[in-house]
Amino acid sequence: MKAMILAAGIGTRLRPLTDPVPKPMVPILNTPVMEYSVKLLRQHGITDIAANTHYNAHFIEDYFGQGESLGVHLHYTFEKELLGTAGGVRNNRHFLDETFFVLSGDALTDINLTDMYKFHQKNRSLATIALKSVKNVSSYGVVVTDRSGSIKAFQEKPKKQEALSNVVNTGIYLFEPEIFDLIPEGFYDFGRELFPKLLEIGARFFGYVTRDYWCDIGAIDIYQKAHREALHRPTLKEMASKDGIFTLKPDCVAGMNSTIDLSCHLGRNVFIGKNCNIGTGVYLDNCIIWDNCTLLDNAVVQDAIIGMNCFVGANSTVRGNSLVGSNSLIGRDIVIDKKCSIEPNSILVTGKAVSA
Repeated sequence: MKAMILAAGIGTRLRPLTDPVPKPMVPILNTPVMEYSVKLLRQHGITDIAANTHYNAHFIEDYFGQGESLGVHLHYTFEKELLGTAGGVRNNRHFLDETFFVLSGDALTDINLTDMYKFHQKNRSLATIALKSVKNVSSYGVVVTDRSGSIKAFQEKPKKQEALSNVVNTGIYLFEPEIFDLIPEGFYDFGRELFPKLLEIGARFFGYVTRDYWCDIGAIDIYQKAHREALHRPTLKEMASKDGIFTLKPDCVAGMNSTIDLSCHLGRNVFIGKNCNIGTGVYLDNCIIWDNCTLLDNAVVQDAIIGMNCFVGANSTVRGNSLVGSNSLIGRDIVIDKKCSIEPNSILVTGKAVSA
């Protein structure tokens, strides 16, 4: 069996963090989210993997290489112009010449792929999609199945009161190679085009309901939530890079080669990257700090995210759900507050940066 990871996404809703970092490389516990998908596939015996790329593809290829360090074989296809979810998979049809999985490079999951494959085989399915029950369906594609799991209808991001079910499409798919007969060349989308076509022609199309963990890293608040959940879910923490984290306290971790002064105050849900330098009297609470950052004496980072290679000067504060893009320099005595978004490569040397 083979697999493909969709890794061409730009990650607009995660900006400025995804500038210049492509969405699959956004870290969870100091580990690119795509790495969890690669390791999950390997755990279930799938080592031949394709990945499509587009936005700043070199970040992905430089990090993963051909997959040797993770025990897999990675094959890349670069899309100069985006081809859509189904179009990107069709572009790899010569590689995907047997039953194959499709996973999103920007989703975090520990789904049991072996059980999903058994369900797929039992139903002699052409296409099987993994489904998950969620509380708020308004951000997802709702799926309606019969008792056997055969898919009968879709609703795209309905209002909660109008939803036909609370079960949604996770973006985890299992296909037979015959699916390519139904995907034309060019831009083509699974949810908007292929899946309605499968319903129209009466194809064997099933939904596998999972109770395993799944999280679509599509927005800042969900990205923060994923950190907290991954830290306390053993299957995911085990998949984090072996040199990625060490525990400071039950809900605070830091990456290797980071130095943290003993006078630093650590509140709850603090995630510090690798090669960081945290100075004396620094206050950290409910924050994510990416790799290679320096925080000088008495800096405060609370309810905020700081990208990689950033410098925060003495007595400066970043709070109020603010974001600081990578490679930024924040001088001393500066206050960043109220959901302020600092673009990458910024230099702030005086005053306040406040957004309403």
